[in-house]
This record gives sequence, structure tokens and C-alpha cells, in this order.
Amino acid sequence: MFAGLPAEDLAAIAEGCRIRSFGKGEILFRAGEVADCFHVIQLGQVGIFFVLPDGQERIFSVFRAPESFAEVVMAMNHYPANAKALEYSRVILVRKAHFREVLGRKPELALQMLASMSLHLKELLHLLQDSRGRQAEPRLAEWLLRQSPAAAAGCPAVFDLPVAKKVIASQIGVTSETLSRTFARLRKAGVIRVCGARIHVLDGARLRAYAEATA
Repeated sequence: MFAGLPAEDLAAIAEGCRIRSFGKGEILFRAGEVADCFHVIQLGQVGIFFVLPDGQERIFSVFRAPESFAEVVMAMNHYPANAKALEYSRVILVRKAHFREVLGRKPELALQMLASMSLHLKELLHLLQDSRGRQAEPRLAEWLLRQSPAAAAGCPAVFDLPVAKKVIASQIGVTSETLSRTFARLRKAGVIRVCGARIHVLDGARLRAYAEATA
């Protein structure tokens, strides 16, 4: 969100910031808590999640350095979801009241904030789409395509999984066991090859066909 800002603008924003460290699994904030800041990741990974009625956590978005998140608090008084560190993380907390003062002097920052929030909304829409009764294969295929522009274009590709497989399972709304079976089916079909955390997309066009399946 702060890409391309001149040094004086960054310095003005930094005056209202502080840095906190979080251990793996530590909660940054919970839904309903008073929201007094949004966040920029300096190191590590943070997952945004809901708690389902059965008590299970559903991660719908993962943020990594140098991404920002929770900018929606600029227009809300409470956090709408939960956040926790998926590994040791260092996070910059941008104080809402101070940032509002900066926006008053630099209104062009609001456009960059809207762009960042739009990307987050897109992630949420993907989550809602996956919740409409789709099978595990299209959910996983779509998730894999989002990790690689080459695969999304139908080409072979190689990339490393950016998060643990249990986090992927939570993001696409399946159990870890179902995720393992789904990976196995895509491997058996010759669509991908899995080497630890490294994914080889052997047939990007077929992977896209899996992602577009609705049955």
C-alpha cells in the first residue's frame, strides 16, 4: 500500500507506528475487539480467520511481508475477523487516529488503501465461491492457479507452497486428510507433481479445467 511514497510521507506515517513480535499461533486480534490500528507485516505470515459454529477455524486469507491487512478498520470500530501468526512474525501497527490525520494532508493515500482493500475483498469472494458446494479438486486447483501466473495461463510451472498444507486445507475448507487425497488424485491424473513443498504443474490447461469444474 505504501509503494512509491516519498520519504517524507513514509516518515509522517511512521510517527504513528509501533512494532510488535508474535510467536507462532499467537493471536493479533479477535473479531469484535476494538480496532485502533491496521497492520503491515515486516517478517513472517499472518492468517485471517473465522471461527465456525463447530469451533473450527477457517482461514480465508494469508498475508506475508510486506503486505498490509485490516485496513477496513479505518471505517469500522471493531475488527470483523480474527488474526494469528502462522509463524514467528514481526508486525508494524499503524495507529488509526494518526493515519487519519495523515490522510487529511495526503488524500491520495486513500486511493492506495482502496486498492489494497479491493484485493482483500477478492480473496473473500473466492472463499464464498468455494463454499457453494464445489468439490475439493476445483477448490485446490483454483488455489494452485492463484499461486502461479504461468500455471494460470495454462503453461507448465514450478513453485513452492507459500504456506503449510494444513493452512491450505483451512483456506479451501477441507480437512488435512481430504487435502492429501486431493493432491494424490491430481498427481495420479498427471496434472501435478509434488516434491515436498515444491509443486510442479505439468499440465496447466488441465489444472485450469479442474478449477472451472462446478460439479
